[in-house]
Amino acid sequence: MENFEFYNPTRLVFGKGMIAKLGELIPADRRVMITFGGGSVKRNGIYDQVKAAMTGHDFIEFWGIEPNPAVETLRKAIDLGKAEKIDFLLAVGGGSVIDGTKLIAAGMLYDGDAWDLVLKRDYSDGIPFGTVLTLPATGSEMNNGAVISRQESQEKYDFYTNYPVFSILDPEATFSLPPKQVSCGLTDTFIHVLEQYLTTCGQSRIMDRWAEGILQTIIEITPKIKKDQCDYDLMADFMMAATMGLNGFVAMGVTQDWVTHMIGHELTALHGITHGATLAIVCPGTMKVLREQKGDKILQYGERVWGITEGSRDERIDAAIDRTEQFFRSLGLNTRLGEEQIGEETIAEIERRFNARHATYGEAHNVNGAVARRILEACR
Repeated sequence: MENFEFYNPTRLVFGKGMIAKLGELIPADRRVMITFGGGSVKRNGIYDQVKAAMTGHDFIEFWGIEPNPAVETLRKAIDLGKAEKIDFLLAVGGGSVIDGTKLIAAGMLYDGDAWDLVLKRDYSDGIPFGTVLTLPATGSEMNNGAVISRQESQEKYDFYTNYPVFSILDPEATFSLPPKQVSCGLTDTFIHVLEQYLTTCGQSRIMDRWAEGILQTIIEITPKIKKDQCDYDLMADFMMAATMGLNGFVAMGVTQDWVTHMIGHELTALHGITHGATLAIVCPGTMKVLREQKGDKILQYGERVWGITEGSRDERIDAAIDRTEQFFRSLGLNTRLGEEQIGEETIAEIERRFNARHATYGEAHNVNGAVARRILEACR
């Protein structure tokens, strides 16, 4: 294992009815701004639960944080927060609302433009915030990362700031989610773990087993969720898998990849494709192009996660990649660029962007523009 430091201060409040604890979790003397997305929380009852729990607190509301939160929207929230002298934020929604709220929290104590904060990548000053999670996927409820878009230039970058003070996870909040969102959330969770696991062998037995356990859980519960999305225990496992998959636990002391995510972000920025859907397209291509350097770990993954034990080395690697792609297809997601009508123009633009920022992504720091092109061509 490599040297590491681990710190995660977020308080997880898990279970049915736990939204009612908001009044205890937020200090009574704070002036709160509650941030929301497009309004689904009003249809599923979460909004009413939040308002009831906030009785006695001084709060305002900000609506309209979109999927792939845009800095253009978040600037408006920052201006409102400053004008209203807000000193605590509450994000109610999925990863996009939480990610956007992280930038709002930082922007509240920053005099410049919010996009400058994103370009800094790391900015740990900001007002405190908590979350009520409604869509498991990004793990943003228990980490310090966010991904922010800039619509006017079709850019999308990661940004790191403070952790949520607390996050409330009630599995019942997921019962009314559209099936496509659930599919993308399961895919995002699965690939978060792969990005931290599918690198090199022999780094840490405990990290490998934790990662494999999350992957096996997602594979086991996925067909059951498709049959009954209102099964409390299934959705509880989904919520916890998403949170544990990206809160730092499986990353301790091991190398990480994130190539699939970096390419996926570009597809979202250029075409507006849902984040999880981009990952389903890019992941198999990444495995194919980097199969030589990842070969030993792909074999371990194939055996331990998918039960692939027969055939030559190449045949087992092929089978592991194929099983992964078929898993995404079982969720109803596309796995090829052509299915999204994406071709050479986009591939060339992503290659150009990688080269412009002198990208060296992946555990071996060898994924530049040329390698990104090969990955995308493998996804055609």
